[in-house]
Amino acid sequence: MARKRVYQVARELNLSSEALLEMLRGMAITVKSHMSAIDDKTADALGQKLKEEKEAVKRDVARKKRIVEESKAKAKPKPKQKVVQPPRKPGMKRRADEKSVRESVRKTLADIEGAKRPRRRKRRMRPEEEASTEEAKRIKVTEFVSVGELAASMDIKPSDVISCCMKLGVMVTVNQRLDADTIEAIADDFDFSVEFVKEYGSELAQEEEAKSEPRHPVVTIMGHVDHGKTSLLDFFRRSNIVAGESGGITQHIGAYEVEATGGKVTFLDTPGHEAFTAMRARGAQATDIVILVVAADEKVMPQTVEAIDHAKAAEVPIIVAINKIDLPNSNVERIKQDLAQHGLTPDDWGGDILMVPVSAKTGDGVDHLLEMILLQAEELNLEAPRTGKGVGVVIESRVEQGRGIVVTVLTQKGELSIGDPFVAGVRNGRVRAMFNERRKNVDVAHPSSPVEILGCQGIPQAGDSFMVAGDEREAKEVALKRQVLQRERGLRKIGHISLQDLYDKIQSGEVKELNVIAKGDVDGSVEALSDVLTGLGTEEVSLKIIHRGVGSVNESDILLAAASDAIVISFHVSVLPKAKEVAKRENVDVRTYNVIYEVSKDIQSAMQGLLGPVIEERIVGKAEVRQVFSVSKVGTIAGSFVTEGTVIRNASARVVREGEMVQEGKISSLKRFKDDAREVSQGYECGIGIEEFSEFREGDVLEVFVQEEVKRA
Repeated sequence: MARKRVYQVARELNLSSEALLEMLRGMAITVKSHMSAIDDKTADALGQKLKEEKEAVKRDVARKKRIVEESKAKAKPKPKQKVVQPPRKPGMKRRADEKSVRESVRKTLADIEGAKRPRRRKRRMRPEEEASTEEAKRIKVTEFVSVGELAASMDIKPSDVISCCMKLGVMVTVNQRLDADTIEAIADDFDFSVEFVKEYGSELAQEEEAKSEPRHPVVTIMGHVDHGKTSLLDFFRRSNIVAGESGGITQHIGAYEVEATGGKVTFLDTPGHEAFTAMRARGAQATDIVILVVAADEKVMPQTVEAIDHAKAAEVPIIVAINKIDLPNSNVERIKQDLAQHGLTPDDWGGDILMVPVSAKTGDGVDHLLEMILLQAEELNLEAPRTGKGVGVVIESRVEQGRGIVVTVLTQKGELSIGDPFVAGVRNGRVRAMFNERRKNVDVAHPSSPVEILGCQGIPQAGDSFMVAGDEREAKEVALKRQVLQRERGLRKIGHISLQDLYDKIQSGEVKELNVIAKGDVDGSVEALSDVLTGLGTEEVSLKIIHRGVGSVNESDILLAAASDAIVISFHVSVLPKAKEVAKRENVDVRTYNVIYEVSKDIQSAMQGLLGPVIEERIVGKAEVRQVFSVSKVGTIAGSFVTEGTVIRNASARVVREGEMVQEGKISSLKRFKDDAREVSQGYECGIGIEEFSEFREGDVLEVFVQEEVKRA
């Protein structure tokens, strides 16, 4: 007996897959998803039931219509009775209205007492009046608004706000900026509720409410290096009319549209999951679906695991494209087994992850992959208004010779036209020209359409919000205001969750789940560390490992921590220099340990508010090993050149080889030629010895650091 997928039957019956699944459940037929298969007998039963339901609806409508017509025929309009006032007798005075008398007396008394208006008795308001009053008593502000701006939003005098601040023990001026806690305290004192707007000016794009219409999906392709991401993207471009003519296509834009059988699909060509997470860290959830590309002739690689964790953290649907099935040593079932171990269970195994075998070289399965993308988009029910002010997100920005600043924008709602003034993050401008991925002029861009625009006054960051303003003056005002707020946030250094303030946030109810990223030197250590960390959860807060891996802590780990508000645990591995810079900029808490017991002790102490003084590590210098010497009675000496900072005697040093930490220990000897030295500055050569280590190699990097005890805030 032939069998069909649920989504195929739904398409034949002109229904959505979700509606058909509800009908099947109502008929006591067990199905897991729209990819489940049903036989012809069940499909016929569904068609018959749908036909019966339609007939029943028609009969019900006809019955109700008949009842309404009968009731109209029976009803007879009653003639209006004219109210006749009794005639007034001659000499009788007209009775005065009590309300007008009271009002006259009130005005007279007010004139006598100096025009001081008496307090009116508060009457009981109707529910609709109460709702409008509550709405009026709610203010929308951004954090770090000034005293004057807060007073204006509450329609009171700035002096009243200053007086309230003085009661709270805070001395301010009219132009001084307030933090979130102070704003809430002041608003509460004046019976206002506060709603904090994430970004200044974002409410301007919400002024016009338009009808939402279906839009096509936005897809990001991720995966390990050399697994065929670029080949798959190239095949989409070559085999599609929208993307250009057949042959080699030069890509000018980080996003482009593909015309499939069932509609369009927009692909984002990001450099990797670092860019994907960097956008999410700035609040830009531009991606609807993630395509995970895995090579069928290899296994699930570390970068694939990272991509899975990043997509899961963003809570985005995943479709797996198992590439390179044309190779003789490909093994699709083995890839499915590996992915199932990382929480991605294939749909044909009873899971909910669509896995499509494809070949970017021959094109096998590519059409089916596009069909699955559109099917998944149908389940997501993607909609956005096509009219009104355009709102979107910056995909990338760059400076090109002869063109100036070029910004790639993905429109998410509304429309973007040439000549529109706009705000992109902390930059503003006017759209002078607009192009698609083939550099053809575009007049109007609608939702899910990627375009390049010219006319920005500065270079925005990837992930910045994009918004069409009313006029250039408004756009410039919003951009300047955002720059001030960005500077203020930098000065206040508002960071993410850290072990120092974990207990306070748990007590205030801010933290219900502590996200952790665990990195170690070997897989066994990471597994043991993850087991220990998972068991540290309490009733107040659960502990969740959002990513674990082998190797040094890199920039991708820090960006994931920043986007997910997580802490990073580094076990027996170093933190790469670039990752340290990003962690400092994003205020991400990175902890380095050598003993598992210390990890569990610190986490438990932080949860109980008993965390002791913080031991901070400060890098004071770096040196590169140029030559290795063996000295009698001393041991092995690394002839080094100081590349950064200063090498200090009796400090600690870490030997890093090809990005991996080899040894950590105290500097036992430091010499300049044959003389002992207390320290050696940048640009000089020296000999360095480390306690209980003699396996130096040319090219090793020595990170010299000191540990300082910092009191817990």
